[in-house]
Amino acid sequence: MIKVKVEFLGGLDVVSNGVREHKVTLEGEEGQVTMKDLIDHVAKTVICDARDIPVFIQDDTVRAGILVLINDTDWELEGMEDYVVESGDVFTFTSTLHGG
Repeated sequence: MIKVKVEFLGGLDVVSNGVREHKVTLEGEEGQVTMKDLIDHVAKTVICDARDIPVFIQDDTVRAGILVLINDTDWELEGMEDYVVESGDVFTFTSTLHGG
């Protein structure tokens, strides 16, 4: 099992009833679980209402307008969905979209 922390910032915490930080346990062996697996897990277990999934996911990946950091590094530099998750990783999802 792999234990990580998931954070929702910039108002994105609305998808998890206002809870910003989540301790997440992923099934699988070190070296075999990817960011894609984490995204799927978050959609199934952390997002409280299935109707909010499109706020977070579009076309099987994180929706445009959400900044994704893996251990404080832009996920584009880490391989995006192909990043191999390790215990202790911190994943931050921050909405950059604001109403007005």
